[in-house]
Amino acid sequence: MLQVAFIRDNKTKVLQGLAKRNFKNAATVIENVLSSDALRRRTQAQLDSTLADINTFSKEIGALYKSGESQKATLLKEKTSQLKTASKDLSEQLNKVTLELQELLYQIPNIPNELVPAGTSETDNLCVLEQGEIPILHKNAVPHWDLAKKYDIIDFDLGNKITGAGFPVYKGKGAKLQRALISYFLDKNTAAGYTEYQPPYLVNAESGFGTGQLPDKEGQMYHDAKDDLYLIPTAEVPVTNFFRDVILNESDFPVMCTAYTPCFRREAGSYGAHVRGLNRLHQFDKVEIVRLEKPENSYPALDTMVAHIKSILNELKLPYRILRLCGGDLGFTSAITYDFEIYSTAQKRWLEISSVSNFETFQANRLKLRYKNAAGKTQLAHTLNGSSLALPRVLAGILENHQTEDGIVIPEVLQSYTGFSKID
Repeated sequence: MLQVAFIRDNKTKVLQGLAKRNFKNAATVIENVLSSDALRRRTQAQLDSTLADINTFSKEIGALYKSGESQKATLLKEKTSQLKTASKDLSEQLNKVTLELQELLYQIPNIPNELVPAGTSETDNLCVLEQGEIPILHKNAVPHWDLAKKYDIIDFDLGNKITGAGFPVYKGKGAKLQRALISYFLDKNTAAGYTEYQPPYLVNAESGFGTGQLPDKEGQMYHDAKDDLYLIPTAEVPVTNFFRDVILNESDFPVMCTAYTPCFRREAGSYGAHVRGLNRLHQFDKVEIVRLEKPENSYPALDTMVAHIKSILNELKLPYRILRLCGGDLGFTSAITYDFEIYSTAQKRWLEISSVSNFETFQANRLKLRYKNAAGKTQLAHTLNGSSLALPRVLAGILENHQTEDGIVIPEVLQSYTGFSKID
């Protein structure tokens, strides 16, 4: 969430940033924010003045009674009573306008970093790196959903039977490969200095608001109405919320966390061949990395996260590219995002497998995540996160790009985790 003071002091910059995002009615929304903020500040000033008068008059009343001027004291008590009624009304008005201002601020996405290119859709994203050789497959090569059936490692029909589309069942070597990837990703992350956590898979609404999934992505989250809890769409939500309402010290940075969780997304409206097989699921496994940084260190940290994920993909020997997302494709909470995509030779297209983002102070403001600097001043931290990695499309990429006529070759780096070198 943007800070009101930032909007007030940087109105032109905010409007330019929202224009880069193609945010509709930006000028109207910003004017409404500024008007509500002005009313809030006037109301707060009136309330403060009224409470100060009440406090002053209360002291004078006591002095008047002591001096025997009871008539003056009685008149002042009546005036104080009127002021107390007025203060109650002002307090209610202040609560109302504060809530209205909060609701307006929740509608406004983060302001893109200056490195973010302009654009309206994924076709305008900027490719900053393409690495790895795209393999030449044998003439009988097939997509991963056919490989899954051929080698009996993923059962999409069984998942559809017991739950519905988008909930596959992994079995045999498919399940072992899935578990191997999770362990490998976690080991890579912890070796890089990230502390491993195992968070809850359900979060309350406060957590959803804290990281920005609510209200923006409410329709995409599975919700248990009875207990008002949400199934997590990513480990970013519970892990980042560990630090909600926390004040850190400078010596605590960097804070580096990693977690494996299943993730749940309704993906409403997702249909067609592009979501076949593992390409788009309602439940999937993902290993996440989350960092908290001092503002001056967050962009070097972002580069470190990008380099870390590159190292994983290089070890898996998967061809990939890195895209810097344009304003129109940028997530609601992000100031800048790099998407990693691997190339599926069997499907002849790129598949997104990771997003690495810097949210700057946007999430921290919602979370009230602060730290004390060397001067003892409290200020907002920066938050970052990345998929390291999302499993379904990585698994699809391994199956498709490493297939041979007599089986699927397991990347060497995974073989100590799987206990086998080939699926055949």
